[in-house]
Amino acid sequence: MTAEIRSGLISRRSALATLGMALPATIFAVSKAEAQTPGMERREERRDDRRERREDRRDDRQERREDRREGREDRRDARRGTTTGSAPITAPK
Repeated sequence: MTAEIRSGLISRRSALATLGMALPATIFAVSKAEAQTPGMERREERRDDRRERREDRRDDRQERREDRREGREDRRDARRGTTTGSAPITAPK
């Protein structure tokens, strides 16, 4: 009875050796698979869309600031009696 039980047991050493030989084949089989899942691709697309929207908002803000600055310069020049691009009028000395 003892002989039957012992023959059915597997040692840790032989189990590790068996796994060690099977593991590289499993790694090579898995490495050929696609790295990205459809869910990962959707997240990346959403991330790219958000980034583009942020950049568009920044560009729009910058344009509005430039327009405001130009408007201020035009109003200031009108008060001084000059036009944009011409030299300011100075009082005689």
